[in-house]
Amino acid sequence: MRCLLKSTTSCLLAISLAVASARAEESPSASTAFVPTVHYHTAKVDGLDVFYREAGPKDAPTILLLHGFPTSSNMFRGLIPKLATSFHVIAPDYPGFGQSSMPDRKEFAYTFENLTNVVEKLVGQLKLTSYSLYLFDYGAPVGYRLALRHPERVRALIVQNGNAYEEGLLKFWDPVKAYWKEPTPEKRQVLHFLVEPKATRWQYENGVADLTLLDPTAWTLDQAGMDRPGNGEIQLDLFLSYGSNVGLYPQFQEFFRKYQPPALIVWGKNDVIFPPEGAAPYKSDLKTVETHMLDTGHFALETHGEEIALRIKDFFKKHRVTR
Repeated sequence: MRCLLKSTTSCLLAISLAVASARAEESPSASTAFVPTVHYHTAKVDGLDVFYREAGPKDAPTILLLHGFPTSSNMFRGLIPKLATSFHVIAPDYPGFGQSSMPDRKEFAYTFENLTNVVEKLVGQLKLTSYSLYLFDYGAPVGYRLALRHPERVRALIVQNGNAYEEGLLKFWDPVKAYWKEPTPEKRQVLHFLVEPKATRWQYENGVADLTLLDPTAWTLDQAGMDRPGNGEIQLDLFLSYGSNVGLYPQFQEFFRKYQPPALIVWGKNDVIFPPEGAAPYKSDLKTVETHMLDTGHFALETHGEEIALRIKDFFKKHRVTR
């Protein structure tokens, strides 16, 4: 045998490698055994089709992932498999976004109150009575409205560029604030650039040092959604409705102070839409806060998805929000 010509250690190593190789051939699925399967569902909520992604064991702690503008649950496509080894993950699309229904504006009022109504009813259908919230952009007011309705259900917060303080509404918001104050057709038209391809791509690229980390299909898919007939006006309705969230900021902050959910903040520090000034005030109301300012822009998951997933797992383990 050739092994006789080698040292004992080398021989044992060769045998071990051969056995491992043989086992892999016998069980080709072994290398993928720990890769979670993502399921794509559609639920009926008040006659609307509400699309959602689901992964992970149903007896594990649930994380509800709430997307922002102008994206959908697709923004969590990379994060979901990373979390699903430890958590039960649900990521819905709001009406007018992604794969969910886009009812006519005359039939469905596109307000944050109504988006929350739909998410709340979906959560009810899925019988989720305890969950943590991942809050990004529009997902913050939707999630915080949901928390006001069911504060006892919220186990923890993950905040990624999700605002709950007026300190976080800086220069970018000036034309939007003008529209809130005086919602005229002229001021509405000023905001139309925000639903155009250039602005959509800018949201992904601004503040990112290495643009080769960005997947262009992300903003291409977002734009395809907004290019559907009537969707641009839907988004402008939601720009107007966003002002109603600011009026609820004191209630969101009271929720923080009263219920004290542990909060992990993972914030793209180069974001000009929701800048770092919006992250700092959380510490004034929450006792258990861990903040990580990431060197990226608005869509931090596109460049720092691996880091964010690891920080979530570490934070939840530290605060025992685990199986």
